[in-house]
Amino acid sequence: MKNNFLKLISRQFCLNLFRIKMRNLLFSLLVLLASAPAFAQKFNSLETNLHNLYRVSDAKSRSITPENRTGDKGKGAMTPAKEGTAAHAARDLGDGWKTNPYINIQPGQTEVLAEIEGPGAIKHIWMTPTGQRRFSIIRIYWDDEKEPSVEAPVGDFFANGWGRFAQVSSAPVTVNPGSAYNCYWVMPFRRKCKITMTNIDTRAMRLYYQVDYELTEVPEDAAYFHAQFRRVNPLPYKEVYTILDGIKGKGHYVGTYMCWGVNNNGWWGEGEVKFYLDGDKKYPTICGTGTEDYFCGSYNFEVKDDDKPHGYREFTTPYAGMPQVIRPDGLYNANMRFGLYRWHIIDPVRFEKDLKVTVQALGWRSGGRYLPLQDDISSVAFWYQLEPHKKFPKLPSKDYLEVR
Repeated sequence: MKNNFLKLISRQFCLNLFRIKMRNLLFSLLVLLASAPAFAQKFNSLETNLHNLYRVSDAKSRSITPENRTGDKGKGAMTPAKEGTAAHAARDLGDGWKTNPYINIQPGQTEVLAEIEGPGAIKHIWMTPTGQRRFSIIRIYWDDEKEPSVEAPVGDFFANGWGRFAQVSSAPVTVNPGSAYNCYWVMPFRRKCKITMTNIDTRAMRLYYQVDYELTEVPEDAAYFHAQFRRVNPLPYKEVYTILDGIKGKGHYVGTYMCWGVNNNGWWGEGEVKFYLDGDKKYPTICGTGTEDYFCGSYNFEVKDDDKPHGYREFTTPYAGMPQVIRPDGLYNANMRFGLYRWHIIDPVRFEKDLKVTVQALGWRSGGRYLPLQDDISSVAFWYQLEPHKKFPKLPSKDYLEVR
């Protein structure tokens, strides 16, 4: 009897010990799974940055240039020397020696720069457009859409809208000497991507370009990149300038580039930038305190050095800048012109249903009163949203686009 009792206690003790061990093992497993979800998934490379650059991925790196118009593996530098745009320069070296580094786009012609089957993502675009930048229109189409998700003069898209070089050293856009335009916006797509350039000038356009992309899986919550150009010259008296409106769907606003041509003497940047979100009508949800404040400057962008005349100071930083100030020369350059950008990378403006963005044009008049300005204002708005998107307003005519 005593032995049976001891056996029963021993058996119960072992059973309890087993249960405790199993419970601890299960708990440890759950902690391990919860603490390391990223390592349980393959890295698709879309979010590559300095802090995860060590991670390997199954993504396939590809690049489209005039030397490889399809981006296909092992298809670069195949243009015969006698047929390339640089045939004359390569005539002594033969095939494979920089035979086709650029394309020529004739007046009125639309050239397909890249056409890619997905899924994947554009990671970088570099190009060196020539001629009047407002007369070269870049468009990007996602999947099978008929209307572009990106449509802008190429200079404005790359934060150089006045037709003159201005160095830009920002996170998503850089413009480097002598005319190198770069953008690093990540642009995911699922089925297809098409990039075109239209030359509406009367002269041919020579274009060197490179589109770097990756073929990889795209997550379900990835939105599509959009960019839209607008111009009003002059802005009607007491009207606000609309940077973007008519946006329906879910997404987030990520940047503004503006060209601001002043038609009055005095300070021009008292106007507020306003974001109308998800049903806002008369009053916005987000309202700034001044134009220079929105572009992360202050007090008229004016630097007051004791040993120098007071004046505007150009600046270019990762997320905001005023890289261009065109000053009157007293002859043909009559008015001040400014190029400004603000990228909402750390602080995207998220919307669920709809979005509208405006800016007031305000200066000063006598008696310390605001003066509604009638300036030359143009802009490119940058945002991501889930498709479909509403058709863009028609791009202005060539004469209306022209910068003089």
